[in-house]
Amino acid sequence: MKKYVKLGLAVMLIGMSSLGLRADDTPLNGTWELSFFPQPKRPITSPEELAGVVAAQRIAATVPGNVELDLLKAGLIADPMIGSNVYALRKYEGYQWCYTKTFSTPGVKPGERVRLVFGGIDCLAEIWLNGTHIGSASNMFIEHAYDVTDVLKAGGENTLQVIIRSAVIEAQQYMLGTFSVGNFAATESTYIRKAPHAYGWDIMPRLVSAGLWRDVSLEVINEAHIVNTQWMTSSIDLEAKTARVFVDVQLAIPFEKLDRTQARISLSRGGKVVHEEKVRVTSHAFRGIIELQDVAFWWPRGYGDPALYDANVALEDEEGNVLSEAECRVGIRTVHLDRTEHNDMENDYGRFCFVVNGEPVFARGTNWVPLDALHSRDAALLDDAFQLMVEANCNMVRCWGGNVYEDHRFFDLCDENGIMVWQDFAMGCTFYPQRDDFARMIEEEATAVVTKLRNHPSLVLWAGNNEDDVALRWTLINFNIDPNRDRVSREVLPRVIYEMDPTRPFLPSSPYYSQQVYDEGSHDDLLPENHLWGPRGYYKDAYYTQAKARFVSEIGYHGLPNRSTLEKMFTKDAVNPWLDGKVGLWNDEWMTKAVRPFPDEPKQGGRNDLMTNQVKILFGSVPADLDNFIRASQAVQAEAMKFFVEKWRGDKPERSGIIWWNIRDGWPILSDAVTDYYNSKKLAFHFLKNVQENVCVFINDAKAGKHPLVAVNDTRKDSGGYVTVTDIASGKTLYQGDFTVPANGKSVISELPALQGQGMLLIRCEIDGKPYTNHYLYGEPPFNLDTYYELLGKTNIYAIN
Repeated sequence: MKKYVKLGLAVMLIGMSSLGLRADDTPLNGTWELSFFPQPKRPITSPEELAGVVAAQRIAATVPGNVELDLLKAGLIADPMIGSNVYALRKYEGYQWCYTKTFSTPGVKPGERVRLVFGGIDCLAEIWLNGTHIGSASNMFIEHAYDVTDVLKAGGENTLQVIIRSAVIEAQQYMLGTFSVGNFAATESTYIRKAPHAYGWDIMPRLVSAGLWRDVSLEVINEAHIVNTQWMTSSIDLEAKTARVFVDVQLAIPFEKLDRTQARISLSRGGKVVHEEKVRVTSHAFRGIIELQDVAFWWPRGYGDPALYDANVALEDEEGNVLSEAECRVGIRTVHLDRTEHNDMENDYGRFCFVVNGEPVFARGTNWVPLDALHSRDAALLDDAFQLMVEANCNMVRCWGGNVYEDHRFFDLCDENGIMVWQDFAMGCTFYPQRDDFARMIEEEATAVVTKLRNHPSLVLWAGNNEDDVALRWTLINFNIDPNRDRVSREVLPRVIYEMDPTRPFLPSSPYYSQQVYDEGSHDDLLPENHLWGPRGYYKDAYYTQAKARFVSEIGYHGLPNRSTLEKMFTKDAVNPWLDGKVGLWNDEWMTKAVRPFPDEPKQGGRNDLMTNQVKILFGSVPADLDNFIRASQAVQAEAMKFFVEKWRGDKPERSGIIWWNIRDGWPILSDAVTDYYNSKKLAFHFLKNVQENVCVFINDAKAGKHPLVAVNDTRKDSGGYVTVTDIASGKTLYQGDFTVPANGKSVISELPALQGQGMLLIRCEIDGKPYTNHYLYGEPPFNLDTYYELLGKTNIYAIN
């Protein structure tokens, strides 16, 4: 039985994205029973063994859920989001958990099967139904499905049990190689397919959770059913508005139904059918080739309408009865990543540019980090968090590799809003095992994720990992290890993409240290795409201003949350003063929120010092008053983030994108995010929103004694208007006049003389008949904090706290 189920699971994982819940399917969400106990030396893996555990506690549980939420509801723990309470969860890392649910057998007609589907199991589990072992799970990231038709009780009550082992204890079973020890990511995470951030990160707490974190359901399917569909744009002609589209269909079908079944393939838009055909089913897999006329193409935000089509494949019997149906929305578009393997320093540097429908796209957007440390809450948080990206006019989001993979809802929203998705595979900041067993785990995971998500037009890049290449240089630089020998990112993942999703580009790592980069010394200047963190000093230091990256996919700056958020995340006495006056150190809760993984471990706690140092640079000192400290840190962050975006946009087309860090926190912390966990916006959010308009005007820092007054246009239409530049303090007009900027281009409207002293310029525009206002802070720091806010207030651009 166990061997049979595992074989069926591999097939079903590929097809799960095609099938939705039917009206007669049975959700198993809601109330379950949760048993828990310290994991013994020999872990509990069966109901019989579980019955003998006298120390087990039992409480009610909610699915989808995380065990910590059930413990909190039962009054067994304090809210881990507040203060340093999260450290009390450490002991539960060594526990086992058993979820138990009873349910009635659904009605099944002849020729139908029932499968049990878990949207997400965190993470090492044995699944039992009516005392029969139906399968094992060892990957948090992917869906798991099991054919349980023959195990269900006819017309009776069934008992489902999911027994989860400790991920921290079980990690000890695996021998780690030399390069996998001592990196940024916790060693416990290296061999376990669980979100890396859960073990502690500089943006997330250590919270090694467990649970059934996505939906659980029983799905009734016909024996003849659609396993998977893949829609691909083969070629397009923009002028003629034509396209060739492939649809590949794979089925599970009894032999006797071959030649007696047909597939109905259709495409429609706005309720109008634009293509329909019927195919006689003679094989379990076939391809349809569709020639489309008068095509509405999918475009990234700003470059055109993100047009979507309703795609449907229905499997029908001889009488026309629908046996199975796969529905999704698709976009007609092509995508290409125009990149070089390295920057050629002697010629014209390098390239790293996304090209959609043949049009180079300047990418501007954000990194997407966990919505919550307890991922069962993700779905409820998604829509509000996503709206922040829409409001900030992002046209790209990078789904960071320390996270989970987002579900269809996230990608649906990206499809609808024209936001391109850069998707990392879930690995980061370490060197992963090279052995066969780990390679098989990654291949299974990648195949499941790729086949689930590949129909979304917003998905434009698969990236092998976050910072694994560069991680080899953090602690092992003297060994000069070549990351191009990494089996996972150079062999396993590209092989899956090549086979399962060949129309999308693949990047082995971000940043990617190609063989040419490695051979020439692995210096930052060689990287066309890079993460710019560096010394975290002044945001106009040479590290940033002289960076050679054509595309920056991580860059950020610290800023405190608003006071209302601080009062939510700290206990009352810890909000203020934030420094222990006796020793001049951060108080304990401010260190916890830095983010410090353990109470006695300084790692990451020093990030608060980065923030105060940046405040000192721009304003000369750190205000003693908390409200002024907040104002100062938010101003520093806002000016820095604005400067970064304007610099990269001002160097268009030589530079082709900036993905800043980051839109929202996934936990109440002190961070680089421009919106906190409670969706309270920092000043930087408003600055970024303003400089990410499709067409905008700004002033770059002086070059050769002149300040370029720049207009950029990230649309496919020519633009223009009228601009006036005024010194706010004196009221003096420095420039006024008309300007034009070509489609998808840049214009230097004028070059203003280098300014003396300190001050702020106001840029007022009329762009294509609409008003636009911006500002430019000039002079060398330190600035006076009150004067800065006085000048900023006179611009009437931003929401100022």
